[in-house]
Amino acid sequence: MAIMEIPSKYDPTTVEDKWYKYWLENKLFHSEPDEREPYTIVIPPPNVTGVLHMGHMLNNTIQDIMIRRARMQGKNACWVPGTDHASIATEAKVVAKLLSEGISKDSLSREEFLEHAWKWTHKHGGIILEQLKKLGASCDWDRTCFTMDKTRSDSVIRVFIDLYEKGYIYRGVRMVNWDPAAKTAVSDEEVNYKEEKSKLYYVRYRIEGTEDQYVTVATTRPETILGDTAVCVNPNDPRFHHLVGKKVFVPLINRLVPIIQDDYVDMEFGTGCLKITPAHDENDYAIGLRHHLEVIDTFNDDGTLNEKAQLLVGVDRFEARKQIVPMLEKAGNLVKIEDYNNKVGFSERTDVPIEPKLSAQWFLKMGELAKPALDAVESDQIRFYPSKFKNLYRHWMENIKDWCISRQLWWGHRIPVYYLADGSFVVAENEEKALALAKEKSGNQNLNINDLRQEEDVLDTWASSWLWPISVFDGVCHPENKEINYYYPTNLLVTGHDIIFFWVARMIMSGYQLRNDLPFKDVYFTGMVRDKKGRKMSKQLGNSPDPIELMKKYGADGVRVGMLLCSPAGGDLLFDESLPEQGRNFSSKIWNSLRLIKGWEIDPALAQPEHSRLAIEWFKIKLSEVILTIDDHFSKYRLSDALMLIYNTIRDEFSGWLLEIIKPAYQQPIDQKTYDEAIELFDQVLRLLHPFMPFISEEIWQLLKERKPGQSIMVQSWPASVAPDAEVTEKFEMLKEAIAGIRAIRKEKEIANKEPLSLCIIPGEKGYVPELNPVLVKMGNLSELKEVNEEVSGSMSFRVGTSAFYIPLGSAVNVEEEISKIEEELKYTMGFLDSVMKKMSNERFVKNAPAQVVELEKKKQADAEEKIKILKERLESLRN
Repeated sequence: MAIMEIPSKYDPTTVEDKWYKYWLENKLFHSEPDEREPYTIVIPPPNVTGVLHMGHMLNNTIQDIMIRRARMQGKNACWVPGTDHASIATEAKVVAKLLSEGISKDSLSREEFLEHAWKWTHKHGGIILEQLKKLGASCDWDRTCFTMDKTRSDSVIRVFIDLYEKGYIYRGVRMVNWDPAAKTAVSDEEVNYKEEKSKLYYVRYRIEGTEDQYVTVATTRPETILGDTAVCVNPNDPRFHHLVGKKVFVPLINRLVPIIQDDYVDMEFGTGCLKITPAHDENDYAIGLRHHLEVIDTFNDDGTLNEKAQLLVGVDRFEARKQIVPMLEKAGNLVKIEDYNNKVGFSERTDVPIEPKLSAQWFLKMGELAKPALDAVESDQIRFYPSKFKNLYRHWMENIKDWCISRQLWWGHRIPVYYLADGSFVVAENEEKALALAKEKSGNQNLNINDLRQEEDVLDTWASSWLWPISVFDGVCHPENKEINYYYPTNLLVTGHDIIFFWVARMIMSGYQLRNDLPFKDVYFTGMVRDKKGRKMSKQLGNSPDPIELMKKYGADGVRVGMLLCSPAGGDLLFDESLPEQGRNFSSKIWNSLRLIKGWEIDPALAQPEHSRLAIEWFKIKLSEVILTIDDHFSKYRLSDALMLIYNTIRDEFSGWLLEIIKPAYQQPIDQKTYDEAIELFDQVLRLLHPFMPFISEEIWQLLKERKPGQSIMVQSWPASVAPDAEVTEKFEMLKEAIAGIRAIRKEKEIANKEPLSLCIIPGEKGYVPELNPVLVKMGNLSELKEVNEEVSGSMSFRVGTSAFYIPLGSAVNVEEEISKIEEELKYTMGFLDSVMKKMSNERFVKNAPAQVVELEKKKQADAEEKIKILKERLESLRN
C-alpha cells in the first residue's frame, strides 16, 4: 500500500482557519431542542467596548473544553454567545470619541447621542466575538445575543415592572457611591479601595460665646468643611462633657453648628472630635439622621464645589483641598498637618476617587430575594468549584444591601417610569400604556403624552445581565416557550470570582424569582491570569501579551494548552511564554507521530508479530485506565489534571512506547492488522485530546483515514473505557524498567542500539514477565534471552523488582564499578525499607489507614527485603 505524504511541519495558521470555516459551514456548533439530554452554557457576555485579553482566553477555553466534550458524549450541546452593552464604559468611549471630534455630549439631545452610541456599538461591538473564533470557541453563533437587543431589552423592562408591582422596587434618597467622572452612581461592588498616602489636617472650630476657646478636629478632607453641620464627641469621653449643648463656628464661613454626642466617635482617633458632613460621608449621614441634622451638599455632579459651599465655587474638589489649606492657615484655624495612610475608594469603571453623595435613586429590595439564592448554594443544589467560595458568597448574601439599580446615563435601558406634573408617576412598558395609567391615576382623561416625562436615568448594566440565562432563551417575555423549557436550567457557568456578587448571586436570585429554579448547576471560578512574577497583568506594567499575537506565534491549540497546564479552578495562573511554547512543541510531537505512522508501507500478507499484539493489548487497557481517570477529573473540574494526563499519555505511552514497539524494522513493511489497530488507537487518543486542542486533533483525525464530507471529530463519540486490568499494566511497567535498564547499560558502555545484545535473567517473584519477552527482545535488540540460576560473570547487571538481569560483556566489565553500583542500590533500598518499617511501627497509622493502604505497605516491605537479600548475595559473589 502506498505511503501517504504528510508535510514535515505542522502549520497551525492554515489549519485553524480551514477547520473553523468547515465547522461553521456544516453547522456543527448549532443546537435545536430535540430528544437528547441538553448541555447548556451561556457565555459571560464581554463588554462591547472590549477586546480579547488573557482572562477571556482562559475563561472561554474552559467553556469550549466542556461544551466540546459534552457534544462528544452525545448531549445536545448549546453554548450561547453574546455581548454586554456596558453602560458606563461604552458611554465613556462614545463621549471621548465625540470630544475628539469637537462635539460635547451636553450639546446633543438624548436621541442624537444614542444614535452615535449605536453607530459606535455596531462598529466595535463584534470585535471580541470574532477574536473568540480564532481561539476555536464552538459557540452557537446563530444565537448571538446583545443585552440591548429587542428581546433582552423587552425582558429587562418586563422584569422591572413585575418587581415594582410586587413591591420590590422603590425610589428613595440615599447615600450612594458617586463617580464624578462618569456622573453616575455606582454600586458598592464597583468600588476598589486603594491604600494612599494622605494628610491628616487638624482644624480648630471656635466655641460660640468665647474669643479664644476652640475644639480641634482631624480630617483628611478639609474641602468638605464647607458642608459641616455639627461637631460630634463620644458621650463617654470626659474631656468634652463641658461642651455638651454648646455650638461652634465652622471655619471660613462662620456657620453656627451644634456640638452633639454619639457612640460612633472613636475617642482614640485624632482629637476625639469628629466634624459631621452628612452630605459627603456615609457614616456622617447616619449620624445626621439620628440627630436630625441639616444636610448641605456642596458638590456638583462633576466633583466641583457649588454655590452652597459659599467659597471656591466651580473649583474641583482636589484643587479646592489645595486652596483651602492656606485659607485655613491664614484664618488661624489650621493647627497642624500629619502624614496619614488611609484607604480611598475608586470607581472600578473610571478609576477616579468615589464621592459619597446623597442622591434620589431607584433601589431593589434584596433581603427576600437573597434567601432562596443562599439556600441553593448552601445545600449544594448549585455547586461551586472550588467550594471555598461558598464562604465568600454566604458572607455577602447574609449582609446584603438593597441594590441601587439606577444610573445617571443615556446609554442603557431607560427606566420605564413616567412622571406627571404633580411629581407622581406611573410604571409602564411604553408611552401608550403609561398615558392610559396616568389618565386613570389622575382622573384626567384630557392628558396627552406631552404631559408625561419619562425618567432620565437608565438601569445598572447588571440589571440586564442578571437575567442572562433566562433572557437568552426569551424566557422572560415568553416563559413557556420550547427553548427555555428545554435548555434551562443551564449546566455550567464559568466566571471569575471577582463578580460573584455582581453577577453570580444576582443570576441565582433572578432564577428563583422568575422561574422558581436555579439558573445553572455548577459554577467554575477561574483564577486571575498573572505574569510569572505573580503580578496582575495590565497595560501600565506592559506585562499583558496580546492573545491574537500569541495565537499567531504558537497556534490557538498551543496557547490553549499553555494556559491550562497550570490553571487550577479558582487558583491564579502564572503565565509565561514558555507555556504556549510547550503547547506548540506538543503539537509537533503529535504531528510527528502521524508522520511516523503514515510513513509505513503496509503489507496485507504479513502476520501480526507477537510483540505488536502484546503492545496493542497493553495500550488498550492502559487507555481504559486513562479514560476512567480523565472522566473523574472532568466530573471534579480538574481540567489541568485531565490535560496533563492526556498530554503524558500521548507523549510517553502512545508515541514513546506503543509506536516504538510496533514500528517495523528499517525499510520493512508493517502488517495490516497492527496498522489498523494503531490507527484506531490514534483515533481514540485524538478524541480525548479534541476538547483541549480542537484544531490539530481535527486535522490529524481527517488524515488518519478517508472521511465522508461533513464528518468531524467533534461529533464523534467520547471514548468509553473497558474494565481496567491493573495486573497487565503493572507487568508492562516492569517491562519498561527492564528496557530502561538495557538502555542505561548501552549508554554507559557506548554500545550502539543497532548492535544486538545477550540477556540473562535470574527470575524473582517480581520484575520479570516471560510472556512479554517478544517486546523485551524487540525493544532491547536482543540476540539471545535466557533464564539462568546464578549470576553471569563478566556482565553488567540491573534489577527490576526481585529479578536480576545480566548483559554479558566479558572483560569489558569493571568489577569495582559494579560493586560500587550495587552498594549504592543496596543503601537506597535499605533506606526505603527503613521508611516503610517506621510507618508500619506507627500504631496510629496501622489502626486508622484503610486496609488496602496497610496491605500495600506490607507488600513494599516484603519486596524491599527480598531485593536486599539478592543484592547482598550479588555483592558477596563479586567480592569472592
